[in-house]
Amino acid sequence: MGTTAHVLVHGDEALLDLAQAEVERLEAAWSRFRPTSEVSRLNDAGGRWVAVSPDTVLLVERAILASVVTEGRFDPTVLGDVIRAGYDRDFALVAARDAASPSPASPLRRGVDGIEVDAAHGAVRLPAGTGFDPGGIGKGLAADLVAGRLDAEGAAGALINLGGDLRAVGYGPDGDDWAIELDPAASGLPLATVSLERGAIATSTTLRRRWELDDEVRHHLIDPATGRPAVGDLVAASVLAAHGWQAEVLAKAALVAGLEAGLTLVERLGADALLVDRHGALHRTAGFARFEISRTKEAIA
Repeated sequence: MGTTAHVLVHGDEALLDLAQAEVERLEAAWSRFRPTSEVSRLNDAGGRWVAVSPDTVLLVERAILASVVTEGRFDPTVLGDVIRAGYDRDFALVAARDAASPSPASPLRRGVDGIEVDAAHGAVRLPAGTGFDPGGIGKGLAADLVAGRLDAEGAAGALINLGGDLRAVGYGPDGDDWAIELDPAASGLPLATVSLERGAIATSTTLRRRWELDDEVRHHLIDPATGRPAVGDLVAASVLAAHGWQAEVLAKAALVAGLEAGLTLVERLGADALLVDRHGALHRTAGFARFEISRTKEAIA
């Protein structure tokens, strides 16, 4: 998944080891940067069925559902477009490389219609020419799975943070709900602080994970309608939802959709959001206030 992981747990210290093992297990299965991962084997299969774990079956099923409910604003088959934009290796290596280096050949076909899942036999088939990218859903779903495992093992509370996508269960350090600062630009000046008991929050932004390729500044959030990095009136979207995969998907979909359509989409699907437009103004869904503890500032400079 190519990101950092932070885990807070109330309970036996052995639960931290369990959380680390779970994150590493999912990374090994889902990273598109590991040639032996199940996702890489799917992408290399050339239209053949591939035996995968139950977790990967769940990942693909959730990704298909997410594409349908967001009306294609989230699409897990944009791998070719992501690679052509220059995100063809772990992000730590993207910014460091020659800015003019070409991207390798990559899949061309977009759309989830042809993906087949045989959950009973633990197998998935991608149409030839289709590339599956777990970005935009994988971190959130992984946080859900890790949090669920810790909860089942008796943790009184846990907060899983995978690259800024968070999933909470139980209570926070002071015995209260988890207090989470929203700071899409990593400025040290959060836009708001929200209270989270059992649920998730995820942020997508064009303010980070940027690089230059062919004298053009690019980022990793692809608009499936164009196959290019999204360009619109939003620069960040933070979404609160019941599950991490839902929050991550809706954050990306809202940013791609734009301000008005993004707010409508998030509310229609029963979530809440804080959106930041390109002028730095903040826009909240109607229900966001019930989670908000404080507002530190009203804009990104």
